[in-house]
Amino acid sequence: MDFATARKKAEAIVSQMTVEEKMSQLRYDAPAIERLGIHEYNWWNEACHGVARAGVATVFPQAIGMAATFHPALVREVADAISTEGRAKYNRSVAFGDRDIFKGLTYWAPNINIFRDPRWGRGQETCGEDPFLTSEIGSAFIRGLQGDGEFFKATACAKHFAAHSGPEKLRHCFNAEVSPKDMEETYLPAFRKAVQAGVAGVMGAYNRTNGEPCCASNTLIRKTLREKWGFQGYYVSDCGAITDIYSGHKTVESLPEAAAAALSAGCELNCGDAYRHLIDAYEEDLVTEEQITDAAVRLFTIRVMLGEFEEERPYADIPFSAVSCAAHRALNLRAAEESIVLLENKDGYLPLDKTKKMRIAVVGPNAMSIPALEGNYNGHADAYVTVAEGFRQVFADAEITVADGSPIYQDEGSRWNGFVNLTSEGAAAAEGADLTVVCLGLDRGIEGEDLGFENAFTDGGDRKTLNLPACQMRLAEAVCEVSENVIVVVLCGSPADLGEKVRSRAKAVLHAWYPGALGGLAVARAVAGEFSPSGRLPITFWRAADPLPPISDYSMRGRTYRFSDRKPLYPFGYGLSYTSFAYSESRVAEKTDETVTVETRITNTGTVDAWEKAQLYAAFTDSRTDTPRLQLVAVAPVFLKAGESANVTLKADRFWIKAVLPDGTRTEPDGDVRLFVGGSQPEPEAEAFAVL
Repeated sequence: MDFATARKKAEAIVSQMTVEEKMSQLRYDAPAIERLGIHEYNWWNEACHGVARAGVATVFPQAIGMAATFHPALVREVADAISTEGRAKYNRSVAFGDRDIFKGLTYWAPNINIFRDPRWGRGQETCGEDPFLTSEIGSAFIRGLQGDGEFFKATACAKHFAAHSGPEKLRHCFNAEVSPKDMEETYLPAFRKAVQAGVAGVMGAYNRTNGEPCCASNTLIRKTLREKWGFQGYYVSDCGAITDIYSGHKTVESLPEAAAAALSAGCELNCGDAYRHLIDAYEEDLVTEEQITDAAVRLFTIRVMLGEFEEERPYADIPFSAVSCAAHRALNLRAAEESIVLLENKDGYLPLDKTKKMRIAVVGPNAMSIPALEGNYNGHADAYVTVAEGFRQVFADAEITVADGSPIYQDEGSRWNGFVNLTSEGAAAAEGADLTVVCLGLDRGIEGEDLGFENAFTDGGDRKTLNLPACQMRLAEAVCEVSENVIVVVLCGSPADLGEKVRSRAKAVLHAWYPGALGGLAVARAVAGEFSPSGRLPITFWRAADPLPPISDYSMRGRTYRFSDRKPLYPFGYGLSYTSFAYSESRVAEKTDETVTVETRITNTGTVDAWEKAQLYAAFTDSRTDTPRLQLVAVAPVFLKAGESANVTLKADRFWIKAVLPDGTRTEPDGDVRLFVGGSQPEPEAEAFAVL
């Protein structure tokens, strides 16, 4: 059903309401209108990487991990599974008369903000630092979640519009100052592509952007989203953000004025309580009934497109047994496997022979951690496989010893209730082992959304350093002193610098993100060579000692691989494999005004079957403006058996090969466009295979 058809049905429904009833429907917890046969509906639901906060569901890898797959088709498949489980849970909750929060079909995901600063605590929810990759992964998620049937299977909501990425502790009063160039070049593209993908909703950010509260911004909502891009869906405030217009940003003098400002700008739905003051705004002539009606119609258009008012509700045949079913568990494991990035593998130490008799110590705060599998905005899985349990399952003939070795974070060396100074325990387990797997990282208790506390490591959820907490580094260094064979596994949602001492001694390093309920099994299978790692970094890993701009500075100068000349610890797009790939015969097959099509031949020149994540980059110059050092413009995952070759096509949208002038105008570059193709970002001295 298209928006125009659905809107006509919505108009007919809303036309029967009083103005007070219409206003009531603009709240996230919209009440029933019994005289019209309209049930209550709670719009608030989450599905960043699985149906969240509503009991058992498949817990897929956190969004940053799914971005690391560099595999949009896989992400679309994951999102389709999420909406299947969402429909299954919705069907039964409605049957039992349960229409509470987190039980609806309007999911407030994906988060497509740009992970511009690696310290941002919510970066784990994003698709990384690159606008192209974010657009591809985000659009795939949207299409998978919403489906391609007559009715939406569920709806996606792209958030947080538009420039939003910390600092967490200031988000309720902060003003992000963004130049027109940075806005067009970096912060807006993923949202534009989300609209083109048919996203049903867009959520406004807490902060101001260039002085305007994002949930009351005529520039962002009316001029950009609706008029320029033709967005037909609904706009929702982040939770409490409309109240912030009054209490945090102080751009108005009362809550009725805040509600009026948001509604007048085009924010139809309020997550929070501010729209309870719309009645006062209406009575004070701050808003009109026409504005209220239009907002209600837009919201009911979405409910119509979800099939709420059909005699035979769509997707009603999806059974509850679809939740955490065998097919979704298999998909979850596959996604976790493709998300793992192999950062170091000295002298081909991995993979290991799982049939060999050996003593393995699995130590560290994330060895047995379930929160480190889940990330944030998560559901509850009906079964978890931690890293320790994964090694027990995969290395069945090995003698496994497990130890904590360290907490996630602790300032002091010891506490009366214990579980703090455990370095000697970890070292003892490692000392007698043939192999030590050190499981480090973070979890949502130290890296996340507006945590509300500060210590030496975190500032309200944002990181103060790219090192891991000192207690973990003590453990890792102690283990490296007593164990010759050390593998480091990092589970966190952002980059981690392990330091030269650990990095130089570890035989291998794997970055597993927050890998989902079966993440520990995926890690163990990777170590055993049951598949070859194929994940790629969706964000640059800088050294902890490298200076970063203040997190409150939204200029892209010196940020990400696109605008920094500094040599990183590991570059965006990087990831090792157990095999090798050769690229040949690369050429531009077709050029149009809209696209550039590249063909290349890829050969698996090693001895292991594996995925390769082909990446096409453009470098271009323009005399009128600064251009990105490099820009990823296409990706193409391909699975090749050992010795196999394949012709691979990468089609680049010329949108990504444009110079953005200081005034935000996107135009053809007046210099050469050089193209590079390979399994990672090209080295600075690499030669282009083609010049446009």
